[in-house]
Amino acid sequence: MSTPVISGDGIFSHVFLGAADLQQSSAFYDAALGALGIKNLGPFGNGWVLYGRDRPAFIIARPGNGEAPAGNGMTVGFAAAAPADVDAFHAAGLAAGGSDEGRPGPRGHLPGAYAAYLRDPAGNKVCAYTFT
Repeated sequence: MSTPVISGDGIFSHVFLGAADLQQSSAFYDAALGALGIKNLGPFGNGWVLYGRDRPAFIIARPGNGEAPAGNGMTVGFAAAAPADVDAFHAAGLAAGGSDEGRPGPRGHLPGAYAAYLRDPAGNKVCAYTFT
């Protein structure tokens, strides 16, 4: 098996995660995603918070029905350029109210994989991933 390449050419137009407390969640994502060079692009519409590098690709918002349960069995992975960025993502996320779901380090399931996992304040599981 060859080592996968993470690039900006993905198959999704965006990812939307629900959050009951947008202020708390946006503080978490500002810190954790900021460590990966992903910016808060500001509020949009009816309380959505948009994140991306050049265009919106990740959205947090209160769902239309007002319920924001964490996705069980779902993980959103963010591309990191290097292991140091994965480490920074994890540290920043913990400092901003996230909880540890897997400390930074090598992952044995793919050659060269290096990742860290967090739960955001709403309980959603996110990670930062790179290949060395």
